[in-house]
Amino acid sequence: MRRYETITILKPTLAEDDLKAVVDRSTSIIEGFAGSIIKLDHWGLKKLAYLIDKEQQGYYLYLQYAGTPEAVNELERIYRIDDRVMKFLTVKLQDVFSALPEDEAAEEHEEESTTDADEAEKTETA
Repeated sequence: MRRYETITILKPTLAEDDLKAVVDRSTSIIEGFAGSIIKLDHWGLKKLAYLIDKEQQGYYLYLQYAGTPEAVNELERIYRIDDRVMKFLTVKLQDVFSALPEDEAAEEHEEESTTDADEAEKTETA
């Protein structure tokens, strides 16, 4: 499993139902390929730096998830077909992603660092 983030710019004239449909479709694609949603954030309506499809504004959607490359390919294929999506960008954040909660991951990191410190003390005293 890899960790990705996708930022999507949707047409500003979308109704709430259409926006919810795009979000539901995106999450169902990721979960359909055995992935999981880490963070979903609606950034809202923002002014664009340049015109896209003759629009001055766009609705930004941020999606961070764990999934397979096949899920990303399918998600991007659907985005290319969907007229409601103006632009999108997907970035791989991690090659190997474990689904540990952040607290457990922090505890494991602390255990590793204390083990390293203990080993350093042992070599200094010897």
